[in-house]
Amino acid sequence: MVHYVGLDVSLKQTSICVVNQLGSIVREGVVDSEPEAIAAFVRLNAPGAVRIGLETGPTATWLWTELKQLGLPVICIDARHAKAVLKMQINKSDLENQIRGLLKNVGLVIGRAKFNVFTVRAEELIEDRPELMAVVRPLLKARQAIEQQTDDLDRKVLKLARYDAQVRRFMTVPGVGPITALCFKATIDDPTRFKRSRSVGAYVGLTTRRHASGEVDWTGRISKCGDAMLRSYLFEAAGVLLTRVPKWSALKAWGIRLAKRSGLRKAKVAVARKLAVILHRMWIDGTEFNWSTKKAAA
Repeated sequence: MVHYVGLDVSLKQTSICVVNQLGSIVREGVVDSEPEAIAAFVRLNAPGAVRIGLETGPTATWLWTELKQLGLPVICIDARHAKAVLKMQINKSDLENQIRGLLKNVGLVIGRAKFNVFTVRAEELIEDRPELMAVVRPLLKARQAIEQQTDDLDRKVLKLARYDAQVRRFMTVPGVGPITALCFKATIDDPTRFKRSRSVGAYVGLTTRRHASGEVDWTGRISKCGDAMLRSYLFEAAGVLLTRVPKWSALKAWGIRLAKRSGLRKAKVAVARKLAVILHRMWIDGTEFNWSTKKAAA
C-alpha cells in the first residue's frame, strides 16, 4: 500500500502522521527527534512510503541529510508553502465542494442542487465510471452521515425548546428561533442577577466602549465582552427581524429608521442589543413579545 508521511519536528520530539493515497490517517505517533528513531517508526508503520515531508527549520538540513542516507524518500518543504496549502485545504474542506471539484476535473458539472437532489445528481454522473465511484461515493456517504447528525441535533434542539415554557415565550419575538432562545436562557441562567434589563446589553458586549479622561471623551465600537456565541445569535436574529420578517412591530420600525440613517450593520447591532433587553424583561415579567406598543422597543 502507498503511504505518505508528514513530520512535525521540534527540538526534542517529532510528531509523525502516516496517511494513505486517499488521505485517510493510517498511523500517528511521537518519537525522539533522532534520524534512527524516525526511520524505525516509518519502516514499521509505513513500509510503502513514497514521500516523507518535513518543513524547513533549524534541524531540517541535518534530518534531511541523515534520513536520505538511511534510504528514505524524504523531501523538505518551505514552511510558507506548507502554510498556504493548509489554508487552501481548510477553505475546501466542505464535502460538497470536494465532490463538485472532483467531477469538474473530468468535465462533469452537478449544477445547482440541494439536499437529496445533490446526491442523486452526483450518482447519475458517476454511473458506469468505476474510477469516480471509488472516490466520490465515500464522500457522498460522509456527507449523508453529517446531514443525519445535523438532523438529529436539530430534533433535539426543537425538543428542548418545545418542553420549556420560557424558551417558547422567547420565540414569540420576531427573528428569535429555538437556538437563540436556548442560548440566551443558558447564558443568562438567572435573570435576577441583573437589576435592570438594560444591563444585559452591556453584559453580552453589545454596548459601545467609552473613554473619558480630562478633555478627552470618545465613544468607540461595541465592547464585545461576554459570550460571543450569544452575541452572534442576537445579531443574526436582528438581521432576520429587519430583512425577513414581514409583520410590522415597533421594534422593527425603530430598526428600519436607524438603518436608513446609519446603515444596516449598525442597525443590526442596535436591534440585537434591544433584543437582549427585551428578552430579559419578558423573562422577568413572564410575558410574550408585545407587537403593537412602543413600550417593547423602549
